[in-house]
Amino acid sequence: MPSADHDLGPQHLGVPAKTVTREPDDRSPEHAEPSRFLPHVQGLRAIAVLCVVLYHFWPGRITGGYIGVDIFFVISGFLITSHLMREVTATGTVKLGQFWARRARRLLPASLLVLLFCAVVVMSPYLMPTSALPNEVREILSSTFYVENWYLALNSADYLNHSGSPTTVQHYWSLSLEEQFYVMWPLIMLLAAWIGVKFFRGARRRAILVALGIVTVVSFAFCVVFTITNPAPAYFVTFGRMWQFGVGAMIALVPMLRIRNAIGSFVLGWAGILLLVYVTFTFDGQTPFPGYMAALPTLGAAAVIAASNSDRWWYPTRILSIRPAQFVGDISYSLYLWHWPLIIIAPSVPFWGLTIYHRVALLVLCFVLAWLTKRFVEDPVRGWKVLTSRPARVTLWSSLGAMVVVVLVAGMAWFVNAPLYNQGTRDIAELQQNPPECFGAASVLDPSCAGADFGDTILPAPGFAGIDRPEHPQCFVQLTDSRPVSCHFGSDDPDAPQVALIGDSHAYQLLPTFQRMADENGWHLVTWFKGACPWNTTPLSTPGAFGAACSDWREGVQRAIDDTDLDVVFTAAIANTPYSSAGFDSAHDAAVAGYRDAWSTVTDRGIPVITVVDNPVWETDPNKCLRTRDASECDGARSDVLVEDDPLRDAATGLDTVTLLDFTDVFCGDDTCAPVVGGANIYRDQDHLTVTFVDTLAPWYTEAIQAALAGRVAP
Repeated sequence: MPSADHDLGPQHLGVPAKTVTREPDDRSPEHAEPSRFLPHVQGLRAIAVLCVVLYHFWPGRITGGYIGVDIFFVISGFLITSHLMREVTATGTVKLGQFWARRARRLLPASLLVLLFCAVVVMSPYLMPTSALPNEVREILSSTFYVENWYLALNSADYLNHSGSPTTVQHYWSLSLEEQFYVMWPLIMLLAAWIGVKFFRGARRRAILVALGIVTVVSFAFCVVFTITNPAPAYFVTFGRMWQFGVGAMIALVPMLRIRNAIGSFVLGWAGILLLVYVTFTFDGQTPFPGYMAALPTLGAAAVIAASNSDRWWYPTRILSIRPAQFVGDISYSLYLWHWPLIIIAPSVPFWGLTIYHRVALLVLCFVLAWLTKRFVEDPVRGWKVLTSRPARVTLWSSLGAMVVVVLVAGMAWFVNAPLYNQGTRDIAELQQNPPECFGAASVLDPSCAGADFGDTILPAPGFAGIDRPEHPQCFVQLTDSRPVSCHFGSDDPDAPQVALIGDSHAYQLLPTFQRMADENGWHLVTWFKGACPWNTTPLSTPGAFGAACSDWREGVQRAIDDTDLDVVFTAAIANTPYSSAGFDSAHDAAVAGYRDAWSTVTDRGIPVITVVDNPVWETDPNKCLRTRDASECDGARSDVLVEDDPLRDAATGLDTVTLLDFTDVFCGDDTCAPVVGGANIYRDQDHLTVTFVDTLAPWYTEAIQAALAGRVAP
């Protein structure tokens, strides 16, 4: 998160100030010890914000740009520790009220302005799908009170996996974490200073250095272990990130770490920049992060800060001090705030697309809004005499009042749209109970429906497709959870046919339909689902805990299958799962072999397997387009959204005991794939099907299972 503390910079931290002036109690001694602005740190801030922004605009190209946030954490640790140490050195304490009031005046005006903007946007069904309403409101409230990182951690959000539907304020996780740092860090330093005075003959600085050093080491160890055991929440948990602030703090507290030697500074500074460039373009969503890998961007940022010599124009300290870098550093805080909600909202704006020209135009707009916010919000409010000339509690109470305003607007967004949201959920339930004739897949697969025309009908409506999903999350394990959780539906008759449904989220999306099929046909349905983990024996290429949990889950499921008397197994999986190619010519060949190996564990027992070719996977949720454009304008090129060499298809080919269902002709024509077929809205996000659409495929699923059961019991 790009801190707005642009004017903080340390100098002479190793010695007390020559003159100490006692400050009035209602003012924070910001300059109790001499300080100066450090242009190269401001330039480093520019590198950080550009990494993050460009990563969000082009995640496929700037694959490791998320490390910009790590750079910000190091910068904040350096600057804030410098400021606090100056105050402790000069006065022996920190006026916490004034410190927090200054942070509030610097950070909250722009932050709450963007939150207010997002709350207003949520009110509009044209700019935000109504189905997103509950998550948007909850996360706006979490962001307003700076606990968004904990909300995401507790809800197992996966920041580096670009699936799902992120809210307009998801990026506030880093601001929340940094605000928590502002609360905890001065308390830790004050406690350490007190211990230094009480027990170590007044050695405040040494006690603070030791305390922060311990926090840094323990936090790093926690980060490494937690990333291995539970990587998704590890990205957001506060204590797993404190070590990055601590690295910056060490540079501020240990003078010998600031390299002023010309050659040393030159080498260290450029080495830090090159390291940051390297990780920006080589890290990606599969990198185990933060963990030990986060040490690379953290140390790179620390190296740039520590390089203090600026004697020559070619030194990194001078290069980072050029005017363009300073300008971007100046607006970095507001640029970070604005860019993400605009990226989320833009696809829903009428006449706006996702071409390179639209993205560049949107990027320019982000810079303009950032400059305007810096010029007319950040700077003026920070110097308001009505706040700065009064006790700290005036600023703090005013901040709370502004937060309440955001909460009220977000509450109004819910109040205005809740009836529409509730009606939408009821309409979807009714649609699934009484679908129109020739609806959805039947318009293509049923010969009697040839010529069926649904006109402009789209059901469920694009604003509600996101809530048309399975409602049995207890049956679906995710992330590092490796428990082979099974769920049972349908008939309890011991003689009922036993049907298994196994796979990842593309199998889980079939659950409501298969549940109804089981009820209607007298089957007993048993399920095993794990996110991003198909039923396959080939290990994933995903490193760390993700891949290990998948392997453990498969082993547990296989033991359960071996102990279950099944009559037929149905499996599905996303086609672009990353498999390890070790021992094979390609990852595709490895996937094919793994599917066949897994299936053989049941086919060798005479149990037939049914699988299905995967549906298209879009770059972004087609509903964003459907909300503002004609459906014909929202088609995607077949070559862009459909994986032609689906390993499931190749694995099933030539196996007599495996039935392959291929509905590609339902989704796609020769050149394009459509988001709406026969009046049915196919997708609830960029790659998962709506329950409503899956229901329209039920007759063909049923036919395949009945045929397999007939073959199973035939002599």
